[in-house]
Amino acid sequence: MIKAAFFDIDGTLLSFSSHSVSPGTVRAFRALRRRGVATFISSGRPKVLIPPMPLAFDGYVTMNGGYCFMDDRVLLRNPIPQPQTDRWLAYARQNNLCTMIFTEHDMFVNSCSDPSAVAIRNELEFQMPPLLPIDQMMGRETFQIIAVMPASRDAEVLALLPQCRLPRWHPRFSDLINADNSKAAGIDCLIRSLAIRPDECIAFGDGGNDVEMLDFCGIGVAMGNAADSVKARADYVTSSVDDEGIERALLALGIIAY
Repeated sequence: MIKAAFFDIDGTLLSFSSHSVSPGTVRAFRALRRRGVATFISSGRPKVLIPPMPLAFDGYVTMNGGYCFMDDRVLLRNPIPQPQTDRWLAYARQNNLCTMIFTEHDMFVNSCSDPSAVAIRNELEFQMPPLLPIDQMMGRETFQIIAVMPASRDAEVLALLPQCRLPRWHPRFSDLINADNSKAAGIDCLIRSLAIRPDECIAFGDGGNDVEMLDFCGIGVAMGNAADSVKARADYVTSSVDDEGIERALLALGIIAY
């Protein structure tokens, strides 16, 4: 019996084209709540970038599992080791790379005019964070970094930062997080607090940073717009975010009914 459902945001709850939640997803959430299924966000976004949605959530896995909370209770906070953050910032400065950092309550960017950063902002539809020079970013407790760089740099950066991971889900950038963090680790923390088992959970996602939670939960659902590598790891592949993928999967799997 499914007791908890976890949802990625971009490309799963929110369409990349409309930047909104579909009517079918709203219907599905209401049905889940009527059946007593707890609903959670599981996203790479920090709290400050989670947009208002017509949905009810019982808790949040944010920053790819680095910061997790329910109501006013912070259940997990695991920042990037400070020397690794500062090493990345020095590398970004040396290579003239745009970067964003997410602290517990804030986010900053070192360039508001970088074309890739502007494209990311437009695609994900969020307000560009405050500008802060890299020298002033150093020394700040950081839970996640957006590294605006092509995938060709990933191996070099991982060699430079052995205590970090790069769960890439976008060609323009990669998230940079503590090597111990993942959406699966965040989900594990939340469900332990509720005495729910992994096999009693379902997760929905579309990106490379969703694979671990699809593996961890009893049912992992890949959206139809997911990459083939994500679909290959899922238990079930549904239609796209623009074709009521969440509602269709929950109905097909018998988790909700109308």
